[in-house]
Amino acid sequence: MRASAPTRIDLAGGTLDIWPLYLFHPGAQTVNAAIAQRAACTVSRSRDRRVEIVSEDTGAGLFSDTWRQLATDGDNRLLAHIARFFEVDGVRIATRAASPLGAGIAGSSALGVAVCAALAEWCGADFPPEELLTLAMNLEARTLGIPTGVQDYRPACYGGVAAVELGPAGVRRVPLDVDPAELERRIVLVYSGDSRSSGINNWEITRRHIEGDATVVARLGRIAAIASAARDALTRHDWTALAWQVTLEWRERQALAPGVTTPAIDRLFAAATAAGATAGKVCGAGGGGCLFFLVDPGRRDAVRDALANAGARLLDSPIDLDGLRVERLD
Repeated sequence: MRASAPTRIDLAGGTLDIWPLYLFHPGAQTVNAAIAQRAACTVSRSRDRRVEIVSEDTGAGLFSDTWRQLATDGDNRLLAHIARFFEVDGVRIATRAASPLGAGIAGSSALGVAVCAALAEWCGADFPPEELLTLAMNLEARTLGIPTGVQDYRPACYGGVAAVELGPAGVRRVPLDVDPAELERRIVLVYSGDSRSSGINNWEITRRHIEGDATVVARLGRIAAIASAARDALTRHDWTALAWQVTLEWRERQALAPGVTTPAIDRLFAAATAAGATAGKVCGAGGGGCLFFLVDPGRRDAVRDALANAGARLLDSPIDLDGLRVERLD
């Protein structure tokens, strides 16, 4: 069994997708695009009936005689939680990811969706997409020990460019009428070289909001308004307006918590801006990982060259329209 799922770029509204933050900001939403930096897994029978979990990227492995004995405190703890949920023995789960570790583009969420889908198919369990992504989200929260946002699992399942509307009645994904080729031509995605943990900044922001920090409440309110304006600009193909909203969000996000930006990130922003980028922001909570920049298509190569010369790792970012893929291996 083989499964893979795309990661994402979050264009606007991140952090608001953590329950219960969005309940305090009517009209809250996030805007994101699935990208073809896929997380993948292969499930097959193990040779000795043990449970084997192997990361082909890092070489880290986890082995046990039975799913009941899988340790949930090591490098592969997310996969251990998933294997324990499905109660699988005699399987080998091999994973690989196109994106760097700690990139901030929801690689762990995409991997969780892919592994849950592969094991569900392996076990003959029927999980509709919304139930599958809820399962992946809850098992990742169990692994991290803190709440996770809801937006990252939807690009992994469905692909495309979408808004995720957040409110008291629940969470709703709304596909946006955007030409993916036009958006691709205007995005440059890079890895800063520094891994980051999404839980650190987001959990601090969530805690401060719930405790009534007026500054955090006000900034997240402004980010909610920015996300709405960014969605409108995107669907109108108004790239100038979109760049302005991304700029506004980056300003608000930097002020939300210490460590959102770093000297390395600041250097990359300076290089990209000097080469003609119109806007940019970190992916995810910040503190490292990936950044994306909006550019005029005529300046795309110049911006890419400037970022590479500044030490960034360039990542391909085609919009992924497929979402989750699952196939049986003969």
